[in-house]
Amino acid sequence: MRWSGIGFVFAFSCFAAEPRLDTLLKSVETRYNRAQSLTLSFEETYTAQRRPEQIESGTLTLRKPGRMRWDYSKPAGKVFVSDGKRVSLYNPETNQVEVTGVKETEDMRAPLAFLLGKLNFYKEFRKFTLREAPEGVWISAEPETESLPYSRVEFLVTPENRIKRLKVFAQDHSVLDFRFEQEKLNIPVDPKLFDYRAPLTAQILEGEK
Repeated sequence: MRWSGIGFVFAFSCFAAEPRLDTLLKSVETRYNRAQSLTLSFEETYTAQRRPEQIESGTLTLRKPGRMRWDYSKPAGKVFVSDGKRVSLYNPETNQVEVTGVKETEDMRAPLAFLLGKLNFYKEFRKFTLREAPEGVWISAEPETESLPYSRVEFLVTPENRIKRLKVFAQDHSVLDFRFEQEKLNIPVDPKLFDYRAPLTAQILEGEK
């Protein structure tokens, strides 16, 4: 990753950095909490120990309350859908659909749902740090609860208060790095988009609900 000549990590004090952090977090919250829907293109890079890097891409659609759909162009046909209560992941290579309750899922795409819930950084996360980057500011934080499948997240926030990248660090030391482009807020989104219907020939694997 390319950094500017001075890529600092800022330690926060009550006199200087905390006001900047508060202002930045509030601006991001305002941007996304006012949105009823969001669409964007994404590139998703998965890295893990002793495994080849995996890069996938496609289109992400979010709609309040807490609904999301990932339509993949690479690999073509892969779909990840949440209707706010359960999660369905279709893998065209195996022709299988994994169905799990939202609260039980350990899928690393799930943290994105909070963008169209009630985004509250101080409620969801703790131990914030900032570092400068050419495109904006990285915000690093740990989840408030230790029961989640990830141990840390990092957000790259642009000067327009847009989340351009999101890195999710899993408990098993794997990392999902999302790059977002072509963000559109509050465009019409059909609710039926989140009512997933599996292919008739697909095998359904039911998890906890």
